[in-house]
Amino acid sequence: MTNVRYSEGARRAQRGLTLVEVLVAVALLAVLLVPAIHALHTGYVGAEAHANYSRNHYRLVSRLESVLSESYDSLEAAAAGPLVASNYSDTAGPTERVLVYVAAYDADNADGDDDPFTGTDLDMLWVRVAIDGSVQDLVSLTARP
Repeated sequence: MTNVRYSEGARRAQRGLTLVEVLVAVALLAVLLVPAIHALHTGYVGAEAHANYSRNHYRLVSRLESVLSESYDSLEAAAAGPLVASNYSDTAGPTERVLVYVAAYDADNADGDDDPFTGTDLDMLWVRVAIDGSVQDLVSLTARP
């Protein structure tokens, strides 16, 4: 058997990490982990907001299609103006309830006042569905067939 002599550098490499090196590594990981966790949290919150927005959008589309499938006479009877929720709205109470507004509409602006709700045209209705307390809404026009 040969007697192998290790240099000082080789012996130091075989001993492993010192306590100081371990503490520096742990401190570095702790400092870098905070922004990484924050970035993940921001992504999670954004995904949750998008899911809520998408769910409400599909609720609005569904309600608008449902209201527009009603007869024109029923819609005309429910028309109370652009600021008064009609009987097609959800009942009071639930959060994020859907409100439906139906109003006569001035499509040709014959009166010249640029207000779409004065001097209304015959056989033209404006329909808006909105989430209560939100900026989400959809608007459509319908005419007597």
